[in-house]
Amino acid sequence: MRARLLAEENRKWWTLASVSFALFMIMLDNTVVNVALPAIQRDLGIDVAELEWVVTGYALSFAVLMLTGGKLADMHGRRRIFLIGLAVFTFSSLLCGLAGTAELLTAARVLQGVGAAFMMPATLSIITATFPPKERGAALGIWAGVSAMALAIGPLVGGLITEHIGWNWIFYLNVPVGLVGLVAARLIIRESRDTSHEQRLDLPGLVTSGIALFALVYALIEANGKGWTSPLILGLFAVAAVSGTAFVLLELHQRLPMFDMTLFRNPTFAGANTVALLVSLAMFGVFFFISLYMQNVLGYSAVRAGVAFLPMTVLIILVAPFAGRSSDRLGSRWLMTAGMTLVGCSLLVFAQLQPDSSYFQLLPGMILGGVGMATTMTPMTAAVLSSVPVDKAGVGSGMLNTFRQVGGALGIALMGAILASGSNTALADGASKVDAFMNGLHHALYVAAVIAFAAALTAAVTVRSHARSHRGVDGVVEKPA
Repeated sequence: MRARLLAEENRKWWTLASVSFALFMIMLDNTVVNVALPAIQRDLGIDVAELEWVVTGYALSFAVLMLTGGKLADMHGRRRIFLIGLAVFTFSSLLCGLAGTAELLTAARVLQGVGAAFMMPATLSIITATFPPKERGAALGIWAGVSAMALAIGPLVGGLITEHIGWNWIFYLNVPVGLVGLVAARLIIRESRDTSHEQRLDLPGLVTSGIALFALVYALIEANGKGWTSPLILGLFAVAAVSGTAFVLLELHQRLPMFDMTLFRNPTFAGANTVALLVSLAMFGVFFFISLYMQNVLGYSAVRAGVAFLPMTVLIILVAPFAGRSSDRLGSRWLMTAGMTLVGCSLLVFAQLQPDSSYFQLLPGMILGGVGMATTMTPMTAAVLSSVPVDKAGVGSGMLNTFRQVGGALGIALMGAILASGSNTALADGASKVDAFMNGLHHALYVAAVIAFAAALTAAVTVRSHARSHRGVDGVVEKPA
C-alpha cells in the first residue's frame, strides 16, 4: 500500500516535469527567434514586412486557437490533445528549420502556433486534474517559474545558436526535445477530461474571430507596400470590422460561447484584460524592432544582442514574485498603474536612441521595462482570476492569455506599419536608410509609449481597489483585485 502511494506521489511530479518540459519549448520559442531575425532576413533575402510575418504568423494562430485548444482538451482528453499539439509543434519546428523561403517559414510558424495553442491550455488542465488543491499552488508556481526561465534565456540561447551554428538550429533543437517529450508524456501522464457538463465547440466564434484578426493584421502589415487607400487594404479593414462585430454578436447569443462576454460586465475583468492587450500591443513590437536596431544599426552580434536583453528579462523573473505577493496585500490596481507607467517611461527612453548610442543609453530603458512589466503582469493575472467565479477560473485565464497573444500579433503589425510609414517619409526627404529607419522607429516608440500610458490609466480607472469587495457577474462576492 505504501509503495503504491509513493508511486502515485512520484507520478504526479513526473507529470509536472513532463508538461513543464513541453511548456519550456513553447515559451522559449516566443523569445528565441527575436535575436535571429536579422540572420533570417539576410539568409532568405526578405524585407521587414515579410520578417514581421515570421513572428506574427505564430502569435496569430496561437491567439485564435488557444481557447479552442482548451475546449478540445476538455472534450476529447487533455493528454490526447497535449500529445497532438506537441507532435504538431515538433513537426512544424523541423519544417521551420528546413524552410528556404519566407513563405515556407511563415507557413511553418503558423503551424507551430497551432501546436502551441493545443499544448498551452492542456498543460494547465493536466496540472489541475493531477494535483489536489493543497498542492496545486506549488505545482503552478513551478509551471510559472519554468515559463519565466524560458522567456529569460531565450534571447541569449537564440544569439548563441544563431552566431555559432545557424538560425535554422533554433528550430531543429525542438525536434529531439519534442520527441523525448512525446514519449515521456505518453508513459507518464494519465488521461482526463471534463465530464461535468455539456461540451461543444464554438465553430462560428472560431471562424469569425480568425477572419477578423487575420484581415486586420494583414492590412496593417501590407498597407505601406500596397497603399493605405488601396481597395484591397480598405476591403480588409472592412472585413475585419464586419467579422469582429459578427463575433461579438455571436458570442453574446451562443448557448456555450467560446468567449464568455458576460464576464466583461465586471469592470475589473474588463480592465485587466484591456491592460493585457495594451501591454502586449506596446511591447511585442519593441522587442522585434529593438533587436533589429541593435544588430542592423549598432552592429551588435546575435550573442551580444541576446545578452543586451538580459537585464530586462532577469528583472521580470526577480520582481514578478514580489509583485504577486504585494498584490495579495495591496491589491492589483495601483501596482498595474505604476507598472504600466514605468513601461511607458522605458519606451520614451528607447525613443531617444540614435544610430551611435551606447549600451548605457539602452540600459535604463531595459531596467524600467523589466520592472514595469513584472509589476504589471502578475497583479494583472491576479485581478482577472479574482474577478470571476471559481468555476470560471479556467475560462478567465484562457481569455487573458488570448488577449495577450492578440495584442502581440497586432503590436508587431501596428508598430511595423508606423515604422514603415515614418521610414518612407524620411527616405522621400532624402534621408539615408539608417536615418530613415531611426525616424520610423522613434515614431513607433512614441506611439507605443502612449499605448502604455493609456494602459496605466485603464488600470487606475477600471480595476477595483483591494479595499472594496464587490459582486461578480453572477452575484458571487469576489476577492478584491
